[in-house]
Amino acid sequence: MRFSFQKIDRILKRSEYVGLSVTGRATRSELFVAVVAPSRGELSRLGVTVSRKVGGAVERNRIKRIAREHFRLNRRMLPRLLDINLIARKAANGKPNQVIFHELHKIFEELSGS
Repeated sequence: MRFSFQKIDRILKRSEYVGLSVTGRATRSELFVAVVAPSRGELSRLGVTVSRKVGGAVERNRIKRIAREHFRLNRRMLPRLLDINLIARKAANGKPNQVIFHELHKIFEELSGS
């Protein structure tokens, strides 16, 4: 099991995000909406969307870093290959790193149970 987060682990193209939003199912939490669909590739992939409504650039980048780190460390929790788009909600602004990490952990547990 590799623990790196490389370019192949990311959802990169707009068309992939749009396809995911059309075919995926949404899981909601207090801080995030996770849109999930089976991956067509050989790996689970992650996309993170944080709009300017959530906060300034520093805050948005912090949320994205935490989300990528959680995915990197916990992708083994996923029962099958999935494409996941995490969309941050306004409530994520200003939350401590540990709270965001815990919320992401709850989302991953829900995904692993289904």
